[in-house]
Amino acid sequence: MSITRPTSATIVAAACGLLAGAASLGSAELAAALWRPQSGPLPAVGSAFIDLTPGWLKDFAIRTFGENDKPVLLLGLMAAVAALAAVAGISAPRHPRPAVATLVGLGVVAALAARGRPGAGALDAAPSLLAAAVGALTLLLLRRAWLRAFTAPRPAHRPAGGPTPATGARTQPALPPETDRAETDRAGTGTDRVETGPATQAQTPRAADRRTLLLTGAATLGLATFSGGAGRVITGARDSAAGGAGLVLPRPADPAAPLPSGSDLRIAGLSPYTTPTADFYRVDTALIIPRVPHRDWRLRIHGLVDRPVELTFDDLLARPLAERDITLTCVSNEVGGPYAGHARWLGVDLAALLRQAGVRSGADQILSRSADGWTCATPVETVLDGRDALLAVGMNGQVLPPVHGFPARMIVPGLYGYVSATKWVTDLKLTRFADEPAYWTVRGWAERAPIKTASRIDVPKAFARLPAGRLTVAGVAWAQHRGVDAVEVRIDGGPWHQARLAPSANADTWRQWHLDWQVAPGEHRLEVRATDATGHTQPSQRVTPFPDGATGWHSVVVTVR
Repeated sequence: MSITRPTSATIVAAACGLLAGAASLGSAELAAALWRPQSGPLPAVGSAFIDLTPGWLKDFAIRTFGENDKPVLLLGLMAAVAALAAVAGISAPRHPRPAVATLVGLGVVAALAARGRPGAGALDAAPSLLAAAVGALTLLLLRRAWLRAFTAPRPAHRPAGGPTPATGARTQPALPPETDRAETDRAGTGTDRVETGPATQAQTPRAADRRTLLLTGAATLGLATFSGGAGRVITGARDSAAGGAGLVLPRPADPAAPLPSGSDLRIAGLSPYTTPTADFYRVDTALIIPRVPHRDWRLRIHGLVDRPVELTFDDLLARPLAERDITLTCVSNEVGGPYAGHARWLGVDLAALLRQAGVRSGADQILSRSADGWTCATPVETVLDGRDALLAVGMNGQVLPPVHGFPARMIVPGLYGYVSATKWVTDLKLTRFADEPAYWTVRGWAERAPIKTASRIDVPKAFARLPAGRLTVAGVAWAQHRGVDAVEVRIDGGPWHQARLAPSANADTWRQWHLDWQVAPGEHRLEVRATDATGHTQPSQRVTPFPDGATGWHSVVVTVR
């Protein structure tokens, strides 16, 4: 016999590889669900990729994909695995060892990535190693079925190199077999010599063998679907139980004052003063949202302290809760970007927690750690200087959503999120900047990152086509912990015009602004700048977010007809 390789056979071989890859990932999904979802191969490799991503690539991903950057990364990893699995399937009939090694190698790489995550144990490598074993065994099983379906019987026995009985033509010498002995009994040499002569009845693959291959593939697909689906169901049930559903938070002992009348201008297209929770921006490194059941949650305060503290979630809720209006901003926000939002937060006074532990002299950093191992460095003085720093458990009158850090997260007004807003926080260590750098500090971002004065035009949108007449220009400005004192707008490089400012709740929140504009036909460029309460005005020169936040005037170009 000899292996025939028509186009259809190659496609089926690729499908066999894809099925082996699917079975591999499905089994890993189920194993990870039973242990820890973050230990699955795709999350583990994706998280390692994020850790190794240079700053410029991170900024590019956020600019290009926004909050979809993580789904795009996971889809990219799945596409890469699918491509390698298909190649392994195509090469398996002739080169089984390299094909199997490809799938095993993917599993081993994922296992190493999972084992290298912060706080990972030996069992975190198990889902990926299981994926390697399942992928290899499934590929060999499908390869055997493929060989039976696409291997043509040899013509009648004749000496190698001798003339054929019918034509006298000489045959090619047989090549060393690459299949196992059981396959050789059916497949002859097991080589991939393609028959180029007219097909004969003896060379037609048997229908029964093709049915066997089809059934084997269907069973593999069913197993992959079942295991992957079961893993999703288990993970979903666990996430639902850990999401705080049904939890009722105590009323604040120190409620926030009502928002000032007129703080929300309610102009169409203008960002609302309070950002709806569902619309609040999300920028973090977590491929899978950490789910920590609040009854299992613990917060440890230790390091350079006199009295280490450990709190449960019930301990936290038993303390007086404060309600505060605070606007957050991400350091990745480009000039005019969307990564700023305002919310009313409910939480425990973070400074009071530190004083309970007793901060020792020499401690200048709070090294906070999230449930997935991410670390954040916050200057101690910014929490103890009287600002409304919180360990938040609620957001906009509801339990803190998992995507925003449930059971608890840090909120320190006036600092960019990467040095102040740890989600899923489980550990606060008092230490020194010189001794223990945090996640983004190691990657070159600034140790101390106060939010820079910024402003944004929301209305009209860039490249809008507008009717001539009287229109409104509107937007938001922020300078957390200093406050915004003025916003100015200019048109086509002309004089600056003072915009009207809406009132704000406090210096830790943004302000809405608007300006009426008598529009003439033509193309126009609008620019905005803000001045904070210290008298500092935004500089005109644009600077990218790295290493401590973007600066520059936001501008839009519109066409008036």
